[in-house]
Amino acid sequence: MDPQKFSRKLWSARKQLILMLAPLLLLPLLFVVPPKEGKCLYVVLLMAVYWCTEALPLAVTAMLPVCLFPTMGILPSKKVCPQYFLETNFLFLSGLVMASAIEEWGLHRRIALKVLKIVGVKPAWLILGMMITSSFLSMWLSNTATTAMMLPIANAILESLFGNLETLKENCKDKNRSEQKNLKEVRKEAEYQMKVWKGFLISIPYAASIGGTATLTGTAPNLILVGQLKSYFPECDLINFGSWFVFAFPLMLLFLILGWIWIAFLYGGLNTRKHDEREAAEAKAKAVIDEDYKKLGPIKFAEGSITFFFIMFAILLFTRDPKFVTGWSVFFTKGYVSDAVTGVIIISILFFFPSQCPSLRWWFDSRASNTPYVPLLSWRKAQECVPWNIILLLGGGFAMAKGCEESGLAVWIGNHLQPLAQVPPAVAVILITAFIACFTEFASNTATIIIFLPVIAELAIRVNVNPLYFMIPATTGCSYAFMLPVSTPPNSIAFASGHLMVKDMVKTGFVMNILGILCVSLAMNTWGLHMFSLHTYPDWARPLNMNTDAQ
Repeated sequence: MDPQKFSRKLWSARKQLILMLAPLLLLPLLFVVPPKEGKCLYVVLLMAVYWCTEALPLAVTAMLPVCLFPTMGILPSKKVCPQYFLETNFLFLSGLVMASAIEEWGLHRRIALKVLKIVGVKPAWLILGMMITSSFLSMWLSNTATTAMMLPIANAILESLFGNLETLKENCKDKNRSEQKNLKEVRKEAEYQMKVWKGFLISIPYAASIGGTATLTGTAPNLILVGQLKSYFPECDLINFGSWFVFAFPLMLLFLILGWIWIAFLYGGLNTRKHDEREAAEAKAKAVIDEDYKKLGPIKFAEGSITFFFIMFAILLFTRDPKFVTGWSVFFTKGYVSDAVTGVIIISILFFFPSQCPSLRWWFDSRASNTPYVPLLSWRKAQECVPWNIILLLGGGFAMAKGCEESGLAVWIGNHLQPLAQVPPAVAVILITAFIACFTEFASNTATIIIFLPVIAELAIRVNVNPLYFMIPATTGCSYAFMLPVSTPPNSIAFASGHLMVKDMVKTGFVMNILGILCVSLAMNTWGLHMFSLHTYPDWARPLNMNTDAQ
């Protein structure tokens, strides 16, 4: 058979081959590693291979611990199954349901257009407006939904600014007639406009990924950090919605501003050269934004209600136990009320609160229609919007962490990481963030953090460093996937528009990765150091440390 044809057949059957060969190739682990640790390592690496290659759907791979941990004698099913719906999953679910209510009544679109009205229509300011809006929305909505919603708005504004994209491309390619002075000007202006167009499109997925890091519910890895902390260090209560927001929001703002400056510089957004046609186009773009905003009409009762509950959702989560001041949780028995309780209380109201303003006259008007009231959110809508596969993925991560802990695999790995104790902790933070940011370019950020967080926690214990000092940068860094279209769904959506090239994302994303790593390092060694007392080894990590030493 022709080698080229054979290689194509291998490629087309790659997933089936990985499914069959990976379990066989990993079998030697069962004989070279201590029995229980070896079995757990076998399952962990098998799941890592399946997650990274997507040989199975991510959610199906996440359920492998339910099959393999009990049958291989690693963990009984009564300990595995509860990991799939911990309180962390309820917090994530409450965030998703709140997001679906916001989308149901179009509040996210009103917020986006209002921000764009405020920032103006100069290219640099419009890019900033796009990034601010995308990052804010992705703090509460999924990064994918935010990108999918913002791209059509961006394209409409760009078309009003620069006209038809195909015409622009033709003007850029028109080299044969470019010797005439006026045609040179047309080509130069078209090239500038194409650069700005790319800057707009690339800024949206990047800002969505950055914004998701600012809240615990903004992206799944943040919740995996909380879940795994509770598994490994039950006494650690430093990370909750409020304390995470106080740490991560300034980091997000800093990175967003630096990212905006880089994108605006790279794609011509900072060009302030006067041009009559540009001014006319900017006026037209402003009219498009104003017109779209007018079409929304006045704020409806449902939108106002969702806004109120959304603000309550954020305030109650932030003030429950923010650590730097006493929160309202002191009014309840200590340890009883968590972020999950707060989130579920608020979203439960959405399922019975009316979407139309109640009227007393209806009770006394015999001619009024007796149609049933419509709540702000129906369960059918919530079911459609909630990505249940991510809930399973979170559960799979928690089950894997539990298996690593109970089997002793975490300790075994820690013993083999001892040589890394020679690396200064501040340098280790940069290396960990850089490694995770690079790895997540090729794998799901959720799968990445599930695989590496237990190892990083054990590394911190071995080198006698506060575990949060290594775990927080790893968690944040796995959201910094900017270089490839396949790195994240938002990148894929922007790339699928057909206006971006891989080299555009690599060139922009490489510097974005460096900026992100430096921002995380700065945050960890300044305000993060004091917020979480990272300069000391905490008491909540000592019992585990003592146990590992004893073993």
